[in-house]
Amino acid sequence: MIWSCNLAIGAFVPLNVPVNQNSTEWEKVKLLFEELGSSHGLAALSFSISTLTLIGMLAVITYTAYGMSALPLNLIRGTRSVVYERLQNTEDLEEVEQQVEKIKSKCVDGRPLSTGDRKALQKLQEKLRTLRRRDRHLETAERSCWLKFCCALRPLKIALGIFFILVALLFIIALFLSNLDKALHSLGFDSGFIIFETNLANPLNKLLLVLQIVFPLDYVLIAIITMYLVFASMAGIRNMGIWFFWIRLYKIRPGRTRPQALLFLCMILLLMVLHTSYMIYSLAPQYVMYGSQKYQEQVNHTSFSLRQANSNATWVTKMCDAKAPEDQCTVTRTYLFLHKFWFFNVVYYFGNWAFIAVFLIGLIVSCCKGKRSVIEGEVDDDDSDLSDDDLMERYRI
Repeated sequence: MIWSCNLAIGAFVPLNVPVNQNSTEWEKVKLLFEELGSSHGLAALSFSISTLTLIGMLAVITYTAYGMSALPLNLIRGTRSVVYERLQNTEDLEEVEQQVEKIKSKCVDGRPLSTGDRKALQKLQEKLRTLRRRDRHLETAERSCWLKFCCALRPLKIALGIFFILVALLFIIALFLSNLDKALHSLGFDSGFIIFETNLANPLNKLLLVLQIVFPLDYVLIAIITMYLVFASMAGIRNMGIWFFWIRLYKIRPGRTRPQALLFLCMILLLMVLHTSYMIYSLAPQYVMYGSQKYQEQVNHTSFSLRQANSNATWVTKMCDAKAPEDQCTVTRTYLFLHKFWFFNVVYYFGNWAFIAVFLIGLIVSCCKGKRSVIEGEVDDDDSDLSDDDLMERYRI
């Protein structure tokens, strides 16, 4: 947080000290805006935002890539039957109780238990408490009207899951084509893999170029893309929890999430949304660079006389690209702002490849997993019996 504040201060504090120390407050504010309008102020602001976007990229690779594969597959698979799950839990409960009684029978005549038996008894008693809590939750879930209503919406969940997996595949294909285009036709590593025109057909890029003809369809699609990435990110965070490298800090559980975890969740989502601006450029580079700008190019037809050359000249309207004249096509401010520093672009480029790799790994892992429990995330070994009271009220509808 302190580091982020320093970056923000570096973006807004004037770089030049006023010559007149007796200047008024209005003159100081005017100087601030003049500095922000100069190249130094823009570079400081771009650097601070790009640094935060870099952190958001790490969160997107970790959570969003996995959430894009886990969310649709969880909707398609659904959850296990609460009746079957409770029956299996009862069998496990009886088995553990028998093991506990077997160990306790060794000290009937007053002999103390060995160290190994005491440790085994302690583990079995902890497991027994967890199974009893699971039994109470499953009993409450079996009577829940909300879960019965969710079962009635099962066809809708399957349809949404198929739709989300198709959207995820469209994203991955568009991102792969964009990165492949940069690898083959960009200016190289030193330029940050900048590309000035699309050489490979990108479906999402073409879709945005077509939708921008009718206002505001392209903005609606961008809003849908952003919301989809947010939902996928939340699904990834809920399934994985909040981690700091290999240390798991918090779990995201319904009705049981700590306030600190909610603050971390909001901060991570804000950084992810900040990185969405570069994600949209990666998905639709032509749309972000020039938007709906067009230019006219003069085409001369072959003629036998010089006098007929001007009469055979025609004007053809084309979409703006790097080959267009500078006086007719202008690169968007968003593109220039995102590509102020080339080394950030290099990191983003390799981050996109990492995003694709994590998505494929998450897709394989999600396919290998079975159905989720109907009370997944509600019962943990470190929970107490008293902590179940508030959660049990949620099912009593």
